[in-house]
Amino acid sequence: MKIPKFFTHLTFYVLVALVLAVLLGYLYPAVAIKAERLGTWFVNVIKVFIPPIIFLTIVTGISGMSNLKKVGRIGVKALLYFEVVTTLALGIGILLAHFIKPGKIGKSGLPVSDASKYTKHATTGFDWKQFFLSNLTLQVLLLAIIVGIVVSLLKNREQILSYLEPVTKFVFSLLKYVMYLAPIGAFGGMAFTIGKFGIKTLLPLGKLMLTVYCTMAVFIFVVLGLILRYYKLSVWKYLSNIKEEILIVLGTSSSEAALPSLMNKLQKMGCSKPVVGLVVPTGYSFNLDGTSIYLSMATIFLAQLYNVDLSSGEMLTILGILMITSKGAAGVTGSGFIILASTLTAIQKIPVEGLAFLLAIDKFMSEARAITNIIGNGVATLVIAKSERDFSDIHQINIAE
Repeated sequence: MKIPKFFTHLTFYVLVALVLAVLLGYLYPAVAIKAERLGTWFVNVIKVFIPPIIFLTIVTGISGMSNLKKVGRIGVKALLYFEVVTTLALGIGILLAHFIKPGKIGKSGLPVSDASKYTKHATTGFDWKQFFLSNLTLQVLLLAIIVGIVVSLLKNREQILSYLEPVTKFVFSLLKYVMYLAPIGAFGGMAFTIGKFGIKTLLPLGKLMLTVYCTMAVFIFVVLGLILRYYKLSVWKYLSNIKEEILIVLGTSSSEAALPSLMNKLQKMGCSKPVVGLVVPTGYSFNLDGTSIYLSMATIFLAQLYNVDLSSGEMLTILGILMITSKGAAGVTGSGFIILASTLTAIQKIPVEGLAFLLAIDKFMSEARAITNIIGNGVATLVIAKSERDFSDIHQINIAE
C-alpha cells in the first residue's frame, strides 16, 4: 500500500506536533510548561545557522556581481520599500483599531496590575546604539557587505568564490537535516503557551486578539496580495510554498527560526542569491510589518481602555513615533514591551501601566507578529528581485499567477 505523499512531508508532522501540544497544554498544563525547553532549544539551534548563512550568502552574492552599483541600488530600493510598507502597516493598524474599538470591553474594564518591571527601560527612550550592539544579524549583515565588496575588487575573486560556494552548500545541507527537528521545537513552544496562559484566561482580551489577527490577514491578502499581483505573482501560491516556514514560526513564535529556510526557499522560487542575502536579513530589522500592526493597535487599544480621547493630530503623532520606535523591535530582549513603553512615554497621554493588560496575550500576539513579519519579508524579496530583473521563473517552485 502506497503511503499518501502528504504524510511524508515535514508539514504533516509539524501539524501533528501542534495538535498534541495544544492537548497537552489544556489537559496537563504543569507538564506542558516544562516543554518550553524544547522550543527554546530548537530556536537556539536555528539561530546558530543564521550568522554563517547571512555572511556566506551575502559575500558570495556581492563578490559574484560584476556591477557594484547594483548592490547599492538594491539596498536603497529595499530600504525605501521597507519604509513605505511598514508605514502603511502602522496606518492600517491605527485606523482599524480606531473604528473597531477593541479596547471597549465591558462596562467596568479590566483589573490593573503592575507593569513597572516591563517598563523600567522606557524612561530613557530607545537607544539606537544599544539596538545595533545587541543585534547580531545587523552586525553580520554590515560585515558581510564590506567583505563582499572587498572580495569583488580582488584579482583572485574567482578562486575565493570557489572556496566559499562549497562551504555555503554544506551549511544549507546541514540545515536541511536540522529542520527535521522542527516538530519537536513547534511542540515545545505551543505546549508552553497553552500550559502557561491557558485558554479561558484570555477571553477578556479575545476582541483585541481577533482584531489584530484579522487586521494582519487583511494586510497579507489585500496589501501584500496586490503588491505581488502587480508583479504577476500569486499570494496564494507564495503562501502555499512557505507553509512549512509559517508552521515553524507558529510553533516557536520566532520568525528567526525560519529565516535560513526562508532564504533557501526564496532562491528556489527564482530570487537571486544577492537579492535574498541583502533583503531578507535587512528586513528582519527594518521591515517588521506584523510588529508595526501590533504596536499601533496595542497603543490605540490602551487609549480606549483608559477612555483617552485621541485627536486626529495625536494619532498622526503616534504614527510618526511608531515609524521610528518600531524599527528597534528586532534583536532586543523583551522588545515588544520596551518599544511599546517607549512609545507611550513619548506620547505622555496614555498610562504606561496599561501594558499590564497585554501580558496575558503577548505570547499569542507574538505568533501573529512573527508570521506576518516572515511573510512580509518574503514578499519584499520577491518584489526587489522582480524590479531588478533578478528573478528566474525556471526554478522548481512556480508562484506566477
